Amino acid sequence: MASVNKVILVGHLGKDPEVRYLDNNVSVCSFPFATSETYTKDGVRIKHTEWHNIVMWRNLAEMAVKYLQKGKLAYIEGRLRTRNYEDKEGTRRYVTEIVGESFKLLGRPSDFGQTGKSTSSEEEKHDGGKDEEVDFSENDGDVDGLPF
Repeated sequence: MASVNKVILVGHLGKDPEVRYLDNNVSVCSFPFATSETYTKDGVRIKHTEWHNIVMWRNLAEMAVKYLQKGKLAYIEGRLRTRNYEDKEGTRRYVTEIVGESFKLLGRPSDFGQTGKSTSSEEEKHDGGKDEEVDFSENDGDVDGLPF
């Protein structure tokens, strides 16, 4: 039986994506990503924020650095990956991160610096805050075999 490793998140960037280049000029970017939920406990409204480590590779990393910014709302699809390493003291550490395979910018056109489109209909000029999406998908293969 096949298995599924799929993560879908909608939230806000905690920092601007940081890019670095590995051997053969392979680009990788990473950034923290926050998702929040609100619930009521004993009559008190509580907001819980969960932080996720996002990693994107190659062309998708380049697009993320270009388009994603701290605080922006985004939709991210990817897969969960856990890696381990030894720290300076020789202790084995484990890191769980989401390897992003695609993302969409979410929000109003004004969130992206657009002035809006020219229309003749008053209804189209005032869209009531309709959200727009910009889609970015990984299209240059798998990252297996690359160092994490």
